[in-house]
Amino acid sequence: MEQDVSLRPERILDLSERLSAVAGAKIGEIARVNRAAKMLAINALIVAARAGEAGKGFAIVAEEFKKISTEIDAVAAALESQVRADLDELSAIGGAILGHMRGQRLADLALNAIEIVDRNLYERTCDVRWWATDSAVVACLADGDPGAVRHASERLGVILDAYTVYLDLWICDTAGRVVANGRPGRYPGVAGRSVAEARWFQEGLCTASGDDFVACDIELSRALGDAPVATYATAIREGGQAQGKVLGVLGVHFDWRPQAQAVVEGVRLTAEERERSRVLLLDQKGRVLAASDGKGVLSEIFPLDISAGPMGSYADGDKTVGYALTPGYETYAGLGWYGCLVQRRHTSTETGVAA
Repeated sequence: MEQDVSLRPERILDLSERLSAVAGAKIGEIARVNRAAKMLAINALIVAARAGEAGKGFAIVAEEFKKISTEIDAVAAALESQVRADLDELSAIGGAILGHMRGQRLADLALNAIEIVDRNLYERTCDVRWWATDSAVVACLADGDPGAVRHASERLGVILDAYTVYLDLWICDTAGRVVANGRPGRYPGVAGRSVAEARWFQEGLCTASGDDFVACDIELSRALGDAPVATYATAIREGGQAQGKVLGVLGVHFDWRPQAQAVVEGVRLTAEERERSRVLLLDQKGRVLAASDGKGVLSEIFPLDISAGPMGSYADGDKTVGYALTPGYETYAGLGWYGCLVQRRHTSTETGVAA
């Protein structure tokens, strides 16, 4: 449901600005009228002085009127001072409330974005552990004959047709040689290459059981056309058993770019907010993993201030930054990534009042 405009926090600042303008204008009118009255009193005193004895009574009235006019000036000045101070305080309070609410909302949106990522990547950890027990995958390494390898490659191709979020799936032997992949037509140079130095392979080979997995940060894969991938791995074990002898490693390469872009572009912002906002996914070092404006991906380091804790917001010049640390999901603890929103404040030319 759309929030009633009269209930929006921006109304505090709007009303304080309007009250300040009205109060200033009315106090100005009082001063103008009082100046005119004071001039009349002065003219009356001059006329009374010229009238001599006959003007003495009129002079007394004029003098009293002059005193009252002076008192009106003092009251108007005091009113101006008090009203201005109260309105300035009201504006400051309204700005603080609005800033807090805006920051909290941005932090909530950042948390929602990173939670979507967590849930998506949790599914990847389930996939890799499941597929490592597939009979065709196990037989590919257990038997080693060309027929078993071909059948495993075809089986991986069937999986890829159903799970379109992956670029490729690789079966590797214990020496780190890729024995089979699911898309040999698209990536013909994969089979036979060595991945022995890759972190995902080394750690996947050392997983304690079939219940364990390895999750790696986003990196460009030369073998997959320099696409950014999130690679998940686990050991392939004899008989597909959780404690079976390690035969090799299954590596699944998640197609990061389109999935991440859908998350940052899907954050619920109004059209107006979207124009002045940047949605980011950051790794634990602040490296931009995805950005709603498409800029700086895997090259920019965003200077995120996390002094407020795992979730918070802060002002940065004319911008408000809201962020949230990955909470993880189920057995996926996350990699220390952050969801982050950077929103430029309204300007007076956009809304008629700074907000």
